[in-house]
Amino acid sequence: MGCGTKKPSPPPGGWGSVPPTQRPYTIKGKTYHPIPTADGYFEEGVASWYGEDFHGNPTSCGEIYDMHKLTAAHKILPMHTKLKVTNLENGKTVEVRVNDRGPFVAGRVIDMSYAGAKALDMHVKGTTRVRLESVGSIPGAASARELPGPFYVQIGAFVHQGNAERLVATIRRAGYPGSRIHFKEVGGERFYRVHAGTFATLDEAEAARAKLARDYRGAFVIGE
Repeated sequence: MGCGTKKPSPPPGGWGSVPPTQRPYTIKGKTYHPIPTADGYFEEGVASWYGEDFHGNPTSCGEIYDMHKLTAAHKILPMHTKLKVTNLENGKTVEVRVNDRGPFVAGRVIDMSYAGAKALDMHVKGTTRVRLESVGSIPGAASARELPGPFYVQIGAFVHQGNAERLVATIRRAGYPGSRIHFKEVGGERFYRVHAGTFATLDEAEAARAKLARDYRGAFVIGE
């Protein structure tokens, strides 16, 4: 079992003073406490992977999940932690970046992207025993707050393209010239999603989200 499983104390100013992804959260009746640093972290257990059903959807940190990138979900590690993952059954290794929460299945320690699972040659079998070792965080970012953009704020999703075009025109006139329409097919139906933007930093995007949420309920930040 890895280090860092001790329940952390609330930071000065309370949990509201830290990023949402670093606050305690509860899934299926169990509360998880993200740790403040991944320095020296190691863990062994079962890895699984997730792919097409989640491809194109927001991750816990607001990024859009891309199954073809080397990312992973972990229950308590800080977002953007870089992990060396070793398949204990065949010795293959890969480095991935944590950008999501999970897996919430008993006995599993990490959910790999499809690309990560393929690199470990576990994508056919589905699960395998692994060792996780922290190897740092994203280069150039002292913290998750300093990740490079661009970032957007999603303010609406429509089945009819015309509705999306009217909203994006409105939001551009309101002072968000980088706004766009991004479409995605779900269950054979195309949805047109309106993204207000663009924002160079996560802090800027979250400030805009707070403002936009007054008029667009459920607005959330996404990153690329």
